Amino acid sequence: RSLKSVANFNTVIVVLQVVLIAVILGMVVYGVFEGEGAGTLASTRPFWSGDAHVIPMITGATILCFSFTGFDGISNLSEETKDAERVIPRAIFLTALIGGMIFIFATYFLQLYFPDISRFKDPDASQPEIMLYVAGKAFQVGALIFSTITVLASGMAAHAGVARLMYVMGRDGVFPKSFFGYVHPKWRTPAMNIILVGAIALLAINFDLVMATALINFGALVAFTFVNLSVISQFWIREKRNKTLKDHFQYLFLPMCGALTVGALWVNLEESSMVLGLIWAAIGLIYLACVTKSFRNPVPQYEDVA
Repeated sequence: RSLKSVANFNTVIVVLQVVLIAVILGMVVYGVFEGEGAGTLASTRPFWSGDAHVIPMITGATILCFSFTGFDGISNLSEETKDAERVIPRAIFLTALIGGMIFIFATYFLQLYFPDISRFKDPDASQPEIMLYVAGKAFQVGALIFSTITVLASGMAAHAGVARLMYVMGRDGVFPKSFFGYVHPKWRTPAMNIILVGAIALLAINFDLVMATALINFGALVAFTFVNLSVISQFWIREKRNKTLKDHFQYLFLPMCGALTVGALWVNLEESSMVLGLIWAAIGLIYLACVTKSFRNPVPQYEDVA
């Protein structure tokens, strides 16, 4: 019931977000027709120009990575999903695909409207200025209020997913079961985990965007790197699916390309990301050493249908 309420709330917010994006892009297209920016809707400059350089683009990609993290978190709610083995992978793929298309589509037209950053007082936080220049002050205020509300949707989805994952780990003995495996008898939710996640989230109230992305990008790149390597390990090596050209392409070439692409992002991570990420990884390693009694016992596992 609680997850259904979260899902319904997020559905409404996402629909309104799509409508808002469509309205803004409509105004952008109209402005370009009227001579703003590039003055044309057909241009390759948003993708490549003579003054573009590969290294800064890769550096920017490590920042953009922050916008695409979270789609894999769909699997955290797999036990509440009917026919999860079929639905969850499709949902993850479609979320990444549709999200990527929206980013590319919106960025293309905004780049035509704003060919450079000379009009922005703060290029690192240009969204309010974009709405001001495109649609006016009243629209800017309304859109910013709505943007604040949409943060709730993102936060609620993340909160529910993390609390659910912690419950599974508690239920299966990775974390102490008495606390993390507790389910409220009336609400049927992992109430203790929800409270704990909320309390920890409050600690981030003073984080700036740089600190947040530093923590998130390290964890995301670790996960994405090992997802690709796991495909090679599981299918190409362990299951020996390495007999045909198709096998080599699917289980070696594609995941290797993915790992190398993520590796390029690793090189351009900021020092703060590496430091904070390594500290967090060290804490996890210490906990694992305690749980396994200095690695003398097997590493605890948790079961998930996804």
